[in-house]
Amino acid sequence: MREVREELPRNGARICLVPTMGALHQGHLSLVDMAKRTSDLVVMSIYVNPTQFGRGEDFGKYPRTLESDARLASERGVDFIFAPADTEMYPEEHLAFVEVEKVSSILEGEFRPTHFKGVTTVVAKLFNIVEPHVAVFGQKDAQQAFIIKKMVRDLNFDVEIIVAPIVREKDGLAMSSRNVYLSPEEREKAAVLYSSLKYAESSLASGKKNLRDIRAEMTEMIAGGSGGKIDYVSFVNPASFEKVEDAGSLDEVLALLAVRFGQTRLIDNMMLKVK
Repeated sequence: MREVREELPRNGARICLVPTMGALHQGHLSLVDMAKRTSDLVVMSIYVNPTQFGRGEDFGKYPRTLESDARLASERGVDFIFAPADTEMYPEEHLAFVEVEKVSSILEGEFRPTHFKGVTTVVAKLFNIVEPHVAVFGQKDAQQAFIIKKMVRDLNFDVEIIVAPIVREKDGLAMSSRNVYLSPEEREKAAVLYSSLKYAESSLASGKKNLRDIRAEMTEMIAGGSGGKIDYVSFVNPASFEKVEDAGSLDEVLALLAVRFGQTRLIDNMMLKVK
């Protein structure tokens, strides 16, 4: 990758990195579309990063479909694919990590305490290897995108971060590589996630501001209507990612949720306007 990067023009041509773990779907490919609109050359990394998986998580069974991923990426206009081995990314006695404090310990961090440390470390390594001018991440992983932006600001990475919108199925379910784990019955029930977010959207649009009440209704919709096991339903100030219980004078709040259907854990979010 570094040899390729040395041969790429360093003046005048914008290079964009699209980091992925493979198992590509239309959500990933929409990131490529965004990259092509903002850059001249697109590099996609495909790497199932072991350090962002906790004990008992699905690292071993996470789908690895490099051949079909490469075909899809090429058809969409990706110029280079970087698919390193674990031994390249984490050589023996790898001891250095990157961590964004505070915001990494809430929401996803409460349930996956080592997750974001692995994410920020591998993204920092990818930035150092590929040296992109811009990188595109998906809004579905809203907390991750916020943390990456914070890392870039705090550590002075010379990379512009673009966050692309969530791509959804016809029933509103956010596209995810983990959706393939759902049984037909679980897949049908999972549509309630989008319904609950739309309920919150309409509630705030109607003038309601008590987020505790809205969260209680969302919780009932999800747990009562689908049997999904809720890890969290929460609202944050999108500017700081601090949890909020009342919309108050905010113009927007970000609703986030994580719910398990059987063995499959899904996350979703939606930016909500406050009337």
